[in-house]
Amino acid sequence: MKGSMKWLLLFFLALALATCASIAWTMTLDYEVDRVELNRVARAVEANWPDALQGQLPESHVHYLFIEGEAPVYTQSESEDIRIAIYVDSERVGTIVVSNEATNQLVHMRAQLLIVFVAALVLLAIGAGLYALYLQRTILRPFRKLETFASSVAQGDLDFPLEMDKENRFGAFTESFDLMREELALARENERLANVSKKELVASLSHDIKTPVASIKAISELHQAKYGASSEMETITGKADQVDQLISNMFSATLEELQQLEVSTGEVTSTELEKYIRSSDHQNKIHPFNLPECVITADSLRLQQVIDNIIGNSYKYAGTSIEVTGSFEESFFVLVIRDFGLGVSSEELPLLTEKYYRADNAEGKNGAGLGLYLSHYFLTKMGGSLTVESHEGLQVILRLKI
Repeated sequence: MKGSMKWLLLFFLALALATCASIAWTMTLDYEVDRVELNRVARAVEANWPDALQGQLPESHVHYLFIEGEAPVYTQSESEDIRIAIYVDSERVGTIVVSNEATNQLVHMRAQLLIVFVAALVLLAIGAGLYALYLQRTILRPFRKLETFASSVAQGDLDFPLEMDKENRFGAFTESFDLMREELALARENERLANVSKKELVASLSHDIKTPVASIKAISELHQAKYGASSEMETITGKADQVDQLISNMFSATLEELQQLEVSTGEVTSTELEKYIRSSDHQNKIHPFNLPECVITADSLRLQQVIDNIIGNSYKYAGTSIEVTGSFEESFFVLVIRDFGLGVSSEELPLLTEKYYRADNAEGKNGAGLGLYLSHYFLTKMGGSLTVESHEGLQVILRLKI
C-alpha cells in the first residue's frame, strides 16, 4: 500500500509538471511569418519572371505557394492566409500565398493542452483526496484510537483492549500499548490479591488469638470461683474482656472490608434475647428487666455481638447501672439500653456510628472506634436500625423487625 501510493503521487506530479511545461513552451513559440523574407521572395520572383511560370521559384525557409493570375491583395488575420501580389511591368501576374494553417494548429494545440492541464489538475485533486483518505485511515484514525485508549488507561479503565489492525503500519505499535494495558491490569490485580491476602491474615490471626484469650478468661473465673474474688483476678478478667472485644472488632472490620461479613437472619425469641443481654452483663450492672414476648428477625450471632458492644461501652465510659426496656413500634420491636453516665455532646451523636470515631470521653481508654459502627452495620443488614441519644446518660435504641 505504501509503495503504490508513492508511485501514484509521483505519476500525478510528473503529469502536472509535463502539462505545465508544454503549455509554457507553446506560449513562447512565435508563429509570426517572416515578412522580410516574403518580400525578398516576391522581389526574386519578379526579377526572374517568367521563370516562375515553369516552377523555378526561389528557395526560402518560409513555406509559400505561387498562384498565377489575379488574387486579393495582401491580407492577414488569425483565420486567413497571407497574400502578396506579384507585379511585372505594372501588371499583376500572380500571388504568393502563405497558408495560415500553422497558426490555426497552434490555437488548436493550445486548447488541447489546456484540456489536458485541467484533466491533470482533476486527477491530481482525486489523487490528493485518495492520499488524504489513506492518511486518515492508516495514521490519523489509529492515533485518535491511541489518544482515547491512553485517556481510558489514565482514568484507570483497564478492562477494554485496544483494537488493532494487523495490516496497519502501526499494528505493532498499538499492540505494545495493549500489552502495557494488560501488564497494568495484572499489576492492579496482584496488588488487590496482596491486600486481600494481608486482610485474610489479619482475620485469621484475630480468630486464632481469641482462643487463648478465652482460656485466660475461663481460668481467671475458675480461680475466683475456687479461691474467692480478688482485685488481681478481677483485673485479669477485665483485661481479657477488653482484649477479646478489641480482637472481635478487628476481626469483624477486616471481614467487612473483604466483603465476607455475612449476616444470616432467622427467628429469635424475646427469651433468647434476654439471655444474650444477661450473658453480656458479667459485672451485674443491669437492672432487673423483663421483655414482652415476641419473635424477631435477626442473626443471633451478630445480635449477641451488638449487645456485647453496647454493654461493654457502658462499662467502659459510664460505669453506672444499666437500664433495659422493650416495646413495640409498628412492625419493629424496640430495645433500649441506657446508662446514667455523662453521655456525649449533641454534635458528637451523629458521629458515634462512624468507623474509627471516638468521642471526647474516650480519651485514655482502650478502643478502636469500631463497636457502634459494626453494631449499626449489623442492625442495618438485619433490616433494622440503631440510633444513639444522649439525655441523662447515653441510650442506644435498637429497632428489630418482628
